[in-house]
Amino acid sequence: MGNPHVVIAGAGAMGCLFGGLLAERGLLVTLLARREAHVAAIRERGLLIVGEGGERRVPIGAATDAGEIAPADVVFVQCKAHATRAVSAAVAPLMGMGSLAVSFQNGLGNEEIMAEALGRGAVLGGLTSLGATLEGPGVVRNYAALPTVLGELSGGLSPRAEALAALMSAHGIPTRASAGILAEKWRKLLLNVAMSATSGLTGLTIGGVAGIPALAAVARRAMDEAAAVAEACGVSLPPQTRYAIFDGIVASGAARNKTSMRRDIEAGRPSEVEAIYLCVIERGRTKGVPTPTLEALAALVLGLEAAAGVD
Repeated sequence: MGNPHVVIAGAGAMGCLFGGLLAERGLLVTLLARREAHVAAIRERGLLIVGEGGERRVPIGAATDAGEIAPADVVFVQCKAHATRAVSAAVAPLMGMGSLAVSFQNGLGNEEIMAEALGRGAVLGGLTSLGATLEGPGVVRNYAALPTVLGELSGGLSPRAEALAALMSAHGIPTRASAGILAEKWRKLLLNVAMSATSGLTGLTIGGVAGIPALAAVARRAMDEAAAVAEACGVSLPPQTRYAIFDGIVASGAARNKTSMRRDIEAGRPSEVEAIYLCVIERGRTKGVPTPTLEALAALVLGLEAAAGVD
């Protein structure tokens, strides 16, 4: 793919980590963020990456207005799910013939929203097990070197998906192209439903949730219910597969991290409860699959947000 211009739409923790790793290895990258102070810090001092890989500053472009950004060859949509529609509309003018857009967001349904503004043919699905937190304006912490996956929404391998995966792998983000990205996204979603609310509601890290047997049991029940919904939707996720995902993240450096839902709750921001929980609950109702644990976790998150006055 040569040296394409990559735009990261949503320069929160994960967006900054992706952008910083790619720019560090020589790609032309621009971060699109909402907060002026965050962008100003990056423009003045570069992006500071700490944690996994050591501390270093990475020069990288940053803007708060998509109108200030040059046309993009690749757009990574990494905003929160509730902002996907607005962000997709904002970056649509940056997309040209052959440009690609990839969602590396949590949950289900983001790609369909992106396709409304960008065209389904331009959109790939993606997921990552990388973990990151923003520690201040222009400062991102990387927790572990974990895999990233992308692929065609219609299934099968394509030259463009393989080329993008190779490009990312060569520039600091080990990535593979998948012939079944929707099944991969369901696998990642199992981890999200297990950990997002259990960490979010308690303030515990991922490892902390796993270390309390009663709480770990709730997390696994959430996985089991989501897997049953996935099965009804044509995606098989047997117990050994789903529990391997759980055990793998607990054994990694990401176990020291709190989930993004917890960080949203602490910051008084809307969480991704809809994309992570309500989307599965709704699919379960459509397919006649009960989801009592998921419904309880979602209701508690919604109640906490309501009590905090989060819109």
